[in-house]
This record gives sequence, C-alpha cells and structure tokens, in this order.
Amino acid sequence: MNAMPNPSELPGLVAECARRSVSLGLNRGTSGNVSARSLEGFLITPSGRDMTELAAVDMAPVDMEGRAPEGLKPSSEWRFHRDIYAAFPEAGAIVHAHSPFAVALACLRRDIPAFHYMVAMAGGVDIRCARYATFGTQALSDAILEALRDRRACLMANHGLVAWGRDLAGALALAVEVEALCGQYLCCLQAGEPVLLSDAEMAEVLEKFRDYRSED
Repeated sequence: MNAMPNPSELPGLVAECARRSVSLGLNRGTSGNVSARSLEGFLITPSGRDMTELAAVDMAPVDMEGRAPEGLKPSSEWRFHRDIYAAFPEAGAIVHAHSPFAVALACLRRDIPAFHYMVAMAGGVDIRCARYATFGTQALSDAILEALRDRRACLMANHGLVAWGRDLAGALALAVEVEALCGQYLCCLQAGEPVLLSDAEMAEVLEKFRDYRSED
C-alpha cells in the first residue's frame, strides 16, 4: 500500500475530496461519503452534512471496531468503509457516490459487462451490482464485499456506487470513470444490447493495465 499522507494533513485531504465529488457531479447535498485509511482506522465524512461545506475539522475518526469519539457522528455507511479496509490491505481511500448514471443502472440491478475495455479499470471483466440491503447495515457491507471480490469498484442495487483506490486521488478517479461507464452503457441499452468483448480480449486489456499501473 502507498504511504499514508501526514496525519495532520489527512482530514483536509478527505474534506477536499468530498467537495470535489460534488464539483465532479458524483454527489450533491448530503449524499455520498469519502474516507481515507489512518493509523488507527480511517477518517470519514460526517453524517447528514452538506458535502460542499465540509472542512478538515468535520472529519470523523473511526477505529476498526467502529468506535468514534463522542460528539462526532461518522457517516451512516462507516461499516462498509471499515470492512473494505479490512478486506483490501492495499486500499487507502474510498469514495461512495449517488451519481445519476450509477444510480439509474443500479436501480435496474444490472452488472456492467465488458461493453468497453475501460471496464477493466475496476480490476476485472465486469463491474458487479451488489444485492440490495438497507443503507448503513452490516447486510449492505456484506453485499458490497461480495460484489468487490477481485474488484476495486461496484454498483449498489437501488443505491449508487463505491470505489476504492490506493489514495484519495485514485479512488475519486475510479468513481468518475465508473460513472462515465454507467452513462455510456445506458446509452447503448437505449439502442439495444452492445457487442461485448470476449474474455480473451479483456484478459489482454487487464494485462496491459497491470503493466501501466506498475510504471506509475
């Protein structure tokens, strides 16, 4: 895993990422959340706050037991952030979004198949849609972890998307890419079913992406 930022800088970086998720069209109002791994657990955006108004002081530290300091209310989705960090040691940051195209496709409960080679950015030959569960529950976290098996992003049925990266920039960039893919796939579905790339073609893309990332 990449080295974590200076602990004193991390709250400001998480807040900045949360604000950027709004300016990039991924979130609006109080929807969505952002977190980054810390030495004790992770820092996450607070519950029920306008994402555009968040500052470093608003970030809530949560340990891997789900405990937060008294007086700070972390996002109601802290459970799946904790569980993703536990399941993926290389994950340094997570972005969860209620972006329009991802929500629309998630409400259809459709995976994103290999209609475009950029699907491989999420780590596999498709991007799965996790089964539905109520927000903020352990059941939702379990469903997300199942959909993220060997992946870095997934849709969440009737909900939105989640993406993780080695750092905040990587998680945000992947969330933006998944939202774009959702929009493109929905456009294809308006005209019919797109022609899908074969497993062999996607395997070649995945190999090229591994080489590309190793040069970063």
